[in-house]
Amino acid sequence: MINDNYCIFYIVRHGETKWNVEGKLQGHADSPLTEKGITQAKILGEKLKNTRFDLAFSSDSLRAYKTAEIIALEHKIAVKTTQLLRERSFGKWEGKNYSVFSNELKHLVDKFLSMSDEKKKSFKYPDMESDEEIVARFITFLRETAVAYPGKRILVVTHGAMMRILLIHLGLGTYEEIPPNAVDNGAYMQLQSDGVEFFIRETEGINKH
Repeated sequence: MINDNYCIFYIVRHGETKWNVEGKLQGHADSPLTEKGITQAKILGEKLKNTRFDLAFSSDSLRAYKTAEIIALEHKIAVKTTQLLRERSFGKWEGKNYSVFSNELKHLVDKFLSMSDEKKKSFKYPDMESDEEIVARFITFLRETAVAYPGKRILVVTHGAMMRILLIHLGLGTYEEIPPNAVDNGAYMQLQSDGVEFFIRETEGINKH
C-alpha cells in the first residue's frame, strides 16, 4: 500500500519533432514539435485533464517545454524547467542522422551490444553521456522533488532515452526488453516515490518486448 505522503509523478516524453521524423540525434540540441507532436501533447493533455497536478517541470529543451505547456494549460499551472531532465548529451553527433553515428562508430556499437546489461550502464561513447550519468541526474531530480513535495502530483516532461534508462535502472526490463525507441512520443508513466523507494504504477506508449 502506498503512503499518502508519496509524491506522484506523471513522467511524459515530449511530442514528435522535426528531427524525430528525419532520424536525427537531438540530445541537448533542439528541434521544433511537428503538427503531429503538438496534437500528441493535446491528446495527452485531454487524457490527463481530470488528474490534479500541483506542479509541472520539464527539461529546458524547447520540445519538452512546449509539450509541458500544452498539457499544463488545462491545469493553469506554470512550467518550471531544469537541466536535470535534459536528454542525453550526444556531443558532436547532435543534429546528425542516426545512421552516421552507427556507421562511424560501428566497432563501438557492436562492442556495446555484446556487453552484459551491467557493463552497458557505464559504457561511454566518445563525447557522449553514459546511461549511468543520465539516470543519476534523473534520479537526483526525482529524489529531491519527492522529498520537497510529499503528497503532491507532479507533471514531468522529459525525453525518450531518459525514460527508457530509468525503467531499466528500476528493474522494469532489460536492455533487450526495452530497446531504443521503445518509448513513443507522448508516452507516459506514473511513478510514486518518497525519495527513497520508487514504484511504477502505470505506463502507456512504452513498448516492452
